[in-house]
Amino acid sequence: MLWTILTIAASVYCLLCLFFFAFQRSFIYMPTPATSAHDTSNVLEVADGRLRVSTRDLNSPKALIYFGGNAEDVASTVPELVIAFPDRAIYALHYRGYSGSTGHPAEAAMRNDARALFEMVHRRHPDVMAVGRSLGSSLAIQLAAESPVSRLVLIAPFESILAIAQRTAPFLPMRLLLRDPWQSWRFAPRVTCPTLILAASHDEIVPMSDTKRLFAAFKPDVAALRVIDGTDHNSVSAPEEFWEALVAGR
Repeated sequence: MLWTILTIAASVYCLLCLFFFAFQRSFIYMPTPATSAHDTSNVLEVADGRLRVSTRDLNSPKALIYFGGNAEDVASTVPELVIAFPDRAIYALHYRGYSGSTGHPAEAAMRNDARALFEMVHRRHPDVMAVGRSLGSSLAIQLAAESPVSRLVLIAPFESILAIAQRTAPFLPMRLLLRDPWQSWRFAPRVTCPTLILAASHDEIVPMSDTKRLFAAFKPDVAALRVIDGTDHNSVSAPEEFWEALVAGR
């Protein structure tokens, strides 16, 4: 009887691991549908597809690249960025599978897409600022570590999705199962440009302990941490205080 119970328990556990391994990306990525709002977006040609980029074209040496959250339609964020940064051209990337972009989201491919977007933008604008929110914060920090980004802003950033997954399902061997660990902390020590971390005081997805570990991974005097009181993961950008800090860089 004991052997039968153990066998059933082991089988159920293995099936649970297999289910997570097969469907894990559906828990991480939440693609937004294509709408008429994306018809006028520019297209970034990459080796294996075409990505939509919502833009505000501006003949300026300055530009801002924006990487949104995992369920964010960045087209709706562009008007807010235009108001906040009237002197910068704006480029907001629609990830693979989002808003009419081809392909399927996956970390390695999305990191290559971020590099391709930066190369295109930097050819047109020598001063490129990178802003990333939630999932997009990992792409923004990667660019700042690898490329001549002039300024970096991370909104509700995480230390790694692996850490979040381990906390959410501690009973699963996430280090073995997770294909997209999104370990932002690995890039932080190589960032040299001025960096601002904007965190929510009551973030239900990324606890302050994670944010502080990411902050501590930067070299001294590179990054500043600003906590927006009374906000959570999704409402962090609602207060005027957030936009003032975003523009001022502190």
